[in-house]
Amino acid sequence: MDKLMDNPWFIKILALLMAVLLYSAVPNSGGKTTEINVPGEITTETLADIPVKAYYDTENLVVSGIPDTVEVTIEGPMPHVQSAKALKNFEIFVDLTNAKIGNQKVKFEVSGLSEKLKATIKPSTLTVAIQEKVTTEFTVEAEFNSDLIKDGYSAGQPAVNPKKVKITGAKDVIDRITYVKAALEGKDLLDSTVTKEAQVQVLDKDLNKLNVVVEPATVEVTIPIKSNDKTVPITIIEKGTPPDGVTIESIDLDVKEAVISGAEDVLKDTDNVRVEVDVSKISENTTITLPVIISNGITKVSPETVEVTVVVKKEEETTVSGIPINIRGLSEQYEAVINDPSNQLVSLLVFGPGAATGLGPNNFNIFVDLTGFTEGDHNVPIQVDGPPDVNWKPDKSSAKITITRDNA
Repeated sequence: MDKLMDNPWFIKILALLMAVLLYSAVPNSGGKTTEINVPGEITTETLADIPVKAYYDTENLVVSGIPDTVEVTIEGPMPHVQSAKALKNFEIFVDLTNAKIGNQKVKFEVSGLSEKLKATIKPSTLTVAIQEKVTTEFTVEAEFNSDLIKDGYSAGQPAVNPKKVKITGAKDVIDRITYVKAALEGKDLLDSTVTKEAQVQVLDKDLNKLNVVVEPATVEVTIPIKSNDKTVPITIIEKGTPPDGVTIESIDLDVKEAVISGAEDVLKDTDNVRVEVDVSKISENTTITLPVIISNGITKVSPETVEVTVVVKKEEETTVSGIPINIRGLSEQYEAVINDPSNQLVSLLVFGPGAATGLGPNNFNIFVDLTGFTEGDHNVPIQVDGPPDVNWKPDKSSAKITITRDNA
């Protein structure tokens, strides 16, 4: 039933039916109408959230303390009450047309309500503050969440358009303005310059939002975003040991430098990137594609791969025969005889990267050092001096020497 009573069409139809019933209840005497006053049922309804209007000099004054809505209780004949409840064709207002600057107590007033109804407003009075309206220009500061900047990128100084806005409000409120900000909203990570509209927020020193009018209410905020780049050399790192008989002569890259991206502090501490070459698997001249390896914190590198050219030299073997053994360091009072090898000759197995070709006995000096040796039979290590770019192995590692005293 309450829902029906709240329906304006139901109230209108009910009012019409009651009017028809009243009209039909009056007898028609020779065309003359006789009015009969039939008392209606008195009822009361309380209406919540009735809007309040204020009349004052809006061009020069600011009024605070007026609620947006009030509670109104209506008393009177039921049809009129239900009609007012359904149509809400009345107005609650405060008249401040002659108000002066300062605080003053005012009453709520009602207009447009039937004379048959009585309205009680809760609260019935209020104290309002009337202040001078002030308009001041402020610079807008852009704000954004730095966590929205994608790794490897950085944001420059944001720009606001227009840079300044006009803010209108009560003088004491204008005096409390500490921050005028436009915050860029969004959830997507940013990797390029972005321009968006942002609402201007006016705050006091405690970051409380102030009740003012901002013109324009929105501004364009541009955040310049750039990639953090740095050019560094590519370092070659050899891993492993070349196969037997193989010497790595050179390793060259087709690109000597790389461009890396990352946070500024990471780039500051990064001096190079690297390419790791596993020489244990290289036995021939070859060109291979390898990845450029970056350190932690680097988000991007260009190029990601490079071509590595490896030049090798293979060792060749040859035998150099008939190299005589020389005796060094023997004291003058002794004589020495080489018993083994009996011919006092040594052969060398010589190997190196092509350098062994053309070598002969004259390129090597084979000797035994008898410094400090005395009479008797001795096994003495055979030593070899030879070219620096080859290696060798004698067919004998030691010689048997007999030392006797010189009787001459």
